[in-house]
Amino acid sequence: MAEAALAQGSGHPALGRSPELSVVVPLYNEEESLPHLVQKLLAALRPLGRSFELVLVDDGSKDGTAAVLRDLAARVPELVAVLLRRNYGQTAAMAAGFDASGGGVIVTLDGDLQNDPADIPMLLARLEQDDLDLVSGWRQQRQDGALDRLLPSLLANRLIARVTGVRLHDYGCSLKAYRREVVSDMNLYGELHRFLPALAFIEGARIGEVRVSHQARRYGRSNYGIDRTFRVLMDLLTVWFMKRFLTRPMHVFGFAGLLALLVGLAIAAWLVGEKLLLGADIGNRPLLLMAVLAILTGVQLFSFGLLAELQMRTYHESQGRPIYRVRATVRGEPG
Repeated sequence: MAEAALAQGSGHPALGRSPELSVVVPLYNEEESLPHLVQKLLAALRPLGRSFELVLVDDGSKDGTAAVLRDLAARVPELVAVLLRRNYGQTAAMAAGFDASGGGVIVTLDGDLQNDPADIPMLLARLEQDDLDLVSGWRQQRQDGALDRLLPSLLANRLIARVTGVRLHDYGCSLKAYRREVVSDMNLYGELHRFLPALAFIEGARIGEVRVSHQARRYGRSNYGIDRTFRVLMDLLTVWFMKRFLTRPMHVFGFAGLLALLVGLAIAAWLVGEKLLLGADIGNRPLLLMAVLAILTGVQLFSFGLLAELQMRTYHESQGRPIYRVRATVRGEPG
């Protein structure tokens, strides 16, 4: 019955044509859940009547995930299996899936069956009806532990929303729908998959959110631990800097450098005045060391700012990336 469901029907595009929809799923040690995931995806997507592909990325799994993917690819025409050479992490796996996909709309979700593929049509409807660039899922009645997952997630969501300015309730939900042009504008590194809405917002995307269901994990164990908190904080600082100073790093380094330089010069002037006017001994004064350090810090920060400015120019000019994004160009018709 399951094999018949996998084989019947097809949303696969005609030869030489790109699909309308790509579903990207990063996988790591999901051999047990994988057949059920593909079955649920096909059941949700084939009735939509649009061409689609399933881009499943094996992120160097240590179990039989790769073998299951090869078997499924031989029986499911919509399936595209991407097998990475080793475990690179979820961000790299998602980037590989984006690169291998061809759909005008891209949907992402986890491979552990906690995201319900039946919610995908709802995300697509919101994306199209409200003319949005990204729709993020908001998990309801989460089936996770209160202390190890729910509480850290609640605190992280509030912190991320406050720092980035993107007001979403659930940054950790992998179930999202993107327009192709938004994904094409983003370069992913490190652990930035958690901040895709913030990165899209930097590129000028219009973002929405819909309530989605959340299932208890049925197979295997979670690949996430409390150790990811530190990585999230470091990446959050990166995203904050990109949002505020991506094209003008001198503004942050230059201001800090100017402040340190002024403080150092003011302290130095005070000490010189004491030496000349009062004959005070300033050689062993802690303030003298503080003045020297402040002046050197100011000079170094200015140097960092200049180097960052040069790097930003190289980054944009070498890739031909403009510092703006055009949503549409409307021209008047000739009379």
